[in-house]
Amino acid sequence: MLELAILGFLAEGPLPGHELRRRVSQLTGYTRPVSDGSLYPAINRLTKAGFIERRADPAAGAARYVLSVTAAGRADMLQRLRKPADHEITDFTRFYVLLAFLSHLPDVAEQHAVLRRRLEFLEEPASFFYDNQRPVRAEEVADPYRRGMLLTARATSRAERTWLREALGEEPPAFVTACTDRDPQAPAAPAS
Repeated sequence: MLELAILGFLAEGPLPGHELRRRVSQLTGYTRPVSDGSLYPAINRLTKAGFIERRADPAAGAARYVLSVTAAGRADMLQRLRKPADHEITDFTRFYVLLAFLSHLPDVAEQHAVLRRRLEFLEEPASFFYDNQRPVRAEEVADPYRRGMLLTARATSRAERTWLREALGEEPPAFVTACTDRDPQAPAAPAS
C-alpha cells in the first residue's frame, strides 16, 4: 500500500521527497508510521521499475529532488486500484489508502466494483472473538473492554456500510431497516 500511496500522490502532481513523506505519513501514519527506512527504498523500487522519475531541484539545494509519476507508473497505479488484493479490501488502513485514490479510476463501474467488494466483506458476520466457529456478539461478552471493542467495531462497520450503500446508490437491506438490532457483526481485526 505504500507504493500505491506514493503513486497516488504523485499522480496528483510532482512532489519533493520530503513533501511526499509528509503526505503519506498523514494518510497512514496514525496507524502505521512511515519511516525513511520504508519510504525511500519504495521510492527507489518504483524508480528502478520506471514508475516514477526523480529529477534534481536546484532551487531547493544540493541533493534535493522532485519526484513525478510516469505513464507506466500511472498505469500501474490504475491496475492496483482496479484489482486490489483481498487483504487490501479487508484491512481498514489498506482500504483507506485505496479509497484515497479510487477517484483516479476513470470508470465509475470499476470504482463501484471495489466498493462492492468492501461492502460484501463488511456484510459477513465476524468478530474479534469466537465461540467455536460462531462469532461472539457484544451482548454476550462480560468483559467490559472486549464488549467496548465489539460495540465500537460494530458502530464503525455500520457507518461504513451505510456510506458504501449511499455511494453505490443502493438501499439498505430490508432486514436492517426493519430490525436494526440484527446488524451483522463488525469486521475481523485488521491485519498487522
